[in-house]
Amino acid sequence: MILDISPSVANHRIAAHGGIYSAGLDFDPKILDFSSNVNPLGFPASIKNSLQKNLALFSVYPDSDSTKLRDSLEKHTNVPKDQIIVGNGATEIIYNFCKAFLKKHNVLLPIPTFGEYESAARLHDSRISYFKTMDLNQDIDDLLGIIQKGQCIFVCNPNNPTGSLISQKNMLKILDASHNNSTLVFVDECFIELASNPKESIVSKLQNFDNLFILRSMTKSFGLAGLRVGYGLGSKNMIKVLNRIKIPWNVSGIAQDIAIKALSNKAHLEKTRKLIEKERRFLQDSISKIGGFQCYDSDANFILIKSKTSSKQLQKKLLKKNILIRDCNSFKGLGDKFIRVAVRTHSENQKLVRELEKT
Repeated sequence: MILDISPSVANHRIAAHGGIYSAGLDFDPKILDFSSNVNPLGFPASIKNSLQKNLALFSVYPDSDSTKLRDSLEKHTNVPKDQIIVGNGATEIIYNFCKAFLKKHNVLLPIPTFGEYESAARLHDSRISYFKTMDLNQDIDDLLGIIQKGQCIFVCNPNNPTGSLISQKNMLKILDASHNNSTLVFVDECFIELASNPKESIVSKLQNFDNLFILRSMTKSFGLAGLRVGYGLGSKNMIKVLNRIKIPWNVSGIAQDIAIKALSNKAHLEKTRKLIEKERRFLQDSISKIGGFQCYDSDANFILIKSKTSSKQLQKKLLKKNILIRDCNSFKGLGDKFIRVAVRTHSENQKLVRELEKT
């Protein structure tokens, strides 16, 4: 049988990612995973007993609307729950957004950035144009000058992999220019709760822009990567559309319940931010002193580093020491000499520095 496949599906390219399994490895607790940018403290201690207490949920279909979780997210974000959608991880929401709102659109991507925006947009026949920048704050006027009518712009804030945090002031410039041009703005804030200044978030301005959609993830903030819980914030009309096209029961009952419990523990986020601030400085200062390595300034829980050697070779060398780093060769706009490392605990970060000194 010959399958009738659309060109966009036939040509679809799966984006590369960090993580144990993405590196072709089996889970091994001995491996220090610096390639995944999740909370270095893991999930809050308060939810450790949740699985045992909620075994009955295994046999019950989950709430397809994630009602109670959206109630908790309303309190967490101060955004009305009818402007919140919950997804099976943030990536599901990216693909649903593109399916719902992009059809042969012109999509503007500041690069280097997260690969799923381009993959999802191309899957729905969008045309991609790139804006090369390592820090959008410095190049904001140039970006504003190329915004066209009817586009969609994806902005990762703080940006993955550079770690640069766009100020709210500059985000408002992008939103104003885009609103005047009937252009959609998709702002990925999946890392902002772990950033040096989370108050640069644009969430408080959501009600002012009907062209704005904001993506968040509990994977990074609360260390729930295995449970897959993300959420999006947008206008009521946007959320209505996204609710119509999402698959039923997209988030498991266990994931919803644990996410609710995690949201009640804001002290965990505060503790994590303090650790990241301290350890990011340690990593940047220590690695910058090693010959052949250049650290880029970061406001996030990860650091982009230019290496003296091939990123692929360095990844293989460190893996022999049970350390996994992100080879950034797959990021459009970067070459084969860039790596990204997550900020982990002090003892783990010390081990990374020691092994980099030996390379």
